[in-house]
Amino acid sequence: MNILIITVGKLKEKYLKQGIDEYLKRLTPYAKIEVVELPDEKAPENLSEIEMEQIKGKEGEKILSKISDDTHVIALAIEGKMKSSEQLASDIDKLATYGKSKIAFVIGGSLGLSKDVMKRANDTLSFSKMTFPHQLMRLVLVEQIYRAFRINRGEPYHK
Repeated sequence: MNILIITVGKLKEKYLKQGIDEYLKRLTPYAKIEVVELPDEKAPENLSEIEMEQIKGKEGEKILSKISDDTHVIALAIEGKMKSSEQLASDIDKLATYGKSKIAFVIGGSLGLSKDVMKRANDTLSFSKMTFPHQLMRLVLVEQIYRAFRINRGEPYHK
């Protein structure tokens, strides 16, 4: 299984980087995992709707350039589907069973994801109706991917 995490914006907080690195290390026996950090577009505080769409569009082009045609794309979005850890594990297991060995999880910038990225997505995922910093969601995502592999292998992991 090849998992790609595409994220807009730089990870700044050391403690988040340490947590992410720990889960990436734990994931090595289960999957090849790569994190691609794309620069976010600079934006003034007060944006018009058109300016927001333009920025999301530029970020979306960068995101889409990293995704191959044979990749199953899961977009993280507040309006996405809420799933339990077991449901996410089952989804990953089904993808592997049906020959989808490339999965990309996409985390957009502070404005969210472009319409083109959402159109390209095969599925959406939301961890909560609340808004979280994108850097924190990166940590939560890698932990949940790790948890999914542990669930699928029937291995113990704290609840």
